[in-house]
Amino acid sequence: MSNDKKGSVSQIVKEQDKQTRNDNYNQYVKQITPKFNMWKNMVKAFLVGGIICTIGQFFINYYMSLGADMELAKLYNTLSLVFLSILLTGLGIYQKLAKFGGAGTLVPITGFANSVAAPAVEYKSEGQVFGIGCKIFTIAGPVILYGIFSSWVLGIIYYILKLLNIVK
Repeated sequence: MSNDKKGSVSQIVKEQDKQTRNDNYNQYVKQITPKFNMWKNMVKAFLVGGIICTIGQFFINYYMSLGADMELAKLYNTLSLVFLSILLTGLGIYQKLAKFGGAGTLVPITGFANSVAAPAVEYKSEGQVFGIGCKIFTIAGPVILYGIFSSWVLGIIYYILKLLNIVK
C-alpha cells in the first residue's frame, strides 16, 4: 500500500474514532443530566414564592395591628423577612427550601439575604477576614454593582427626559 493510501486510511480511522468518542460522550451526558418537569417546577416555585409573600403580608398585618402605620409596617416586614431568611440559611433550612421551590425562593428580599448569608456560613471555617470578610459578597456583589449602575443610568435618562419636558 502506498503512503498516500495509508495516510488517508489512517485519517478515516481517526475521524471514526473521534465520532465514536463524541457519540459516547453525548450518550453519557444524556444519562447523567437530570430530567426536569417544567410544569411541576413552576407550580412548586409559585407555591413557595406565594408562601413567602403570604408570610410577608402576615408581618405587615401583624405590625399594623400593633399600631404601626403602613410605611412603618412595611419596613418592619422587610427586617423580619431578612432576619428569617438569614436564620433559615444559618440553620441549613433555606437551601432545602430552595432545592424544592427553585425560583420561588428568589423573592427579592429573602433571596438577596440568603445570597449574602450563604457564603458567610460556607466560608466561616477560613476565618473572619479571609473567609467571611472576603467571600460574603461573592454572590450578592454583582447584584449590588449592576443594580446601582443600572439605577444610575436610568436616573440620568430620567433627568434628561425631565430637562426636555418629556416627563414631569
